[in-house]
Amino acid sequence: MKVTSLPADDANPGWFHTSAQRTPRPCATGEIRTRWAIVGAGLTGLSAARRLAERFPDDEVVLVEAQVVGFGPSGRNAGFAIDLPHDIGADDYIGDIDVARTVLKLNMVGQQSLKDIVAAHGIDCHLRASGKYQAAIEDRGVAVLDAYRRGLDKLGQPYEMIGGPDLPGHIGTGYYRQALYTPGTALVQPAALVKGLADTLPANVSLYENTPITGVEYGDKVVLTHAKGRFVADKLLLTNNAFAMHFGFLRGRMLPIFTYGSLTRPLTPTEQARLGGKDFWGLIPADPCGTTLRRTHDNRILVRNSFSFNADGRPDPDCLRRFKQRHRRSFKRRFPMLPDVPFEFTWGGSLAMSANHEGQFGQLAPNVYGALCCNGLGVTRGTATGLLLADWLAGERGEVIDFLLASPGPSRNPPRPLLDIGVNLTLAWSQHKAGQES
Repeated sequence: MKVTSLPADDANPGWFHTSAQRTPRPCATGEIRTRWAIVGAGLTGLSAARRLAERFPDDEVVLVEAQVVGFGPSGRNAGFAIDLPHDIGADDYIGDIDVARTVLKLNMVGQQSLKDIVAAHGIDCHLRASGKYQAAIEDRGVAVLDAYRRGLDKLGQPYEMIGGPDLPGHIGTGYYRQALYTPGTALVQPAALVKGLADTLPANVSLYENTPITGVEYGDKVVLTHAKGRFVADKLLLTNNAFAMHFGFLRGRMLPIFTYGSLTRPLTPTEQARLGGKDFWGLIPADPCGTTLRRTHDNRILVRNSFSFNADGRPDPDCLRRFKQRHRRSFKRRFPMLPDVPFEFTWGGSLAMSANHEGQFGQLAPNVYGALCCNGLGVTRGTATGLLLADWLAGERGEVIDFLLASPGPSRNPPRPLLDIGVNLTLAWSQHKAGQES
């Protein structure tokens, strides 16, 4: 079968361009035979490749990336390695306590793995256990924080409620009425992280970049064709999120949702003094369709909001232009003390979402396996599921692996074009309802 849609992300991702340059690995040529092939060198694929190489030290593991490492979605997110569960369908955002405790363990597997690798290899990605602020402006947002606080009490997790008058001492801006601070989140420069992970892979991992797969044949062997040759693998792992639908799996079950970010130039010392607050922090909105903010290690401000549904998994340039203007409005409302600070970068990045908020883990077909659809939690969840998929293939079981295997997986979406109309209307209405949180 032909792979009908290939990654083609926009050219200006701020995290990628402000992280250290690296020399990409060469693209593949000729026929390459291997026991293990992994498609997608984002956080999930890098984690799976590292763990497979450790579990099977006598095997070569082939990791294939359509673009260059760090340029795709894993280098375009907001860089929050979140530990806590957050079930937006539950009244207290925690839901079933036993499920929440298992999800917490799952997230901690991913977060701890990243901390260990970064420390062991000295990866310069500005990973800090700085916690996160979840902030609200309107009554509806404050009610969300109160509900989440009750859920955290039930789960026995620490937090601090911070009133509006005290928030400028934390984040500089006085825009918000209240924030809930949780200490367990780590913040990271995401493109620097994935570049570092790629450059510290075990010796028995062969990484090929700029090698988009254009065709696939399933059977006793899996054959992956590309412009300059092919891979012939005993086992295939798909860690390419929504693009797995173009490989014949989970068709009509994942939603490629794009969200958009802008990054300012570095603030001058005068501007930093005018802003005040801590020199490194991250904030997520009480409303899921509100604005995420970060102050970075190099004193830039990240503004991230706005969503679009792009069914083919590829960006829409018109959305990028429109949403940059929305970022500017959001920035001006929050940082009136910084009127002359321009954005240096604006970009979009995709999330693989499902209507029932479930991911896919385990076997997809004979000799084909997947860890897919992280529902917006790719830093921790992607890392954890890639690692645990390799553990499972090596014969390991346990509470968290069994929990992942028991998932029903992503639910089926309505047919197109009803899907396109419904999702885009829902996104537009949700962003409108976010009000001042946007």
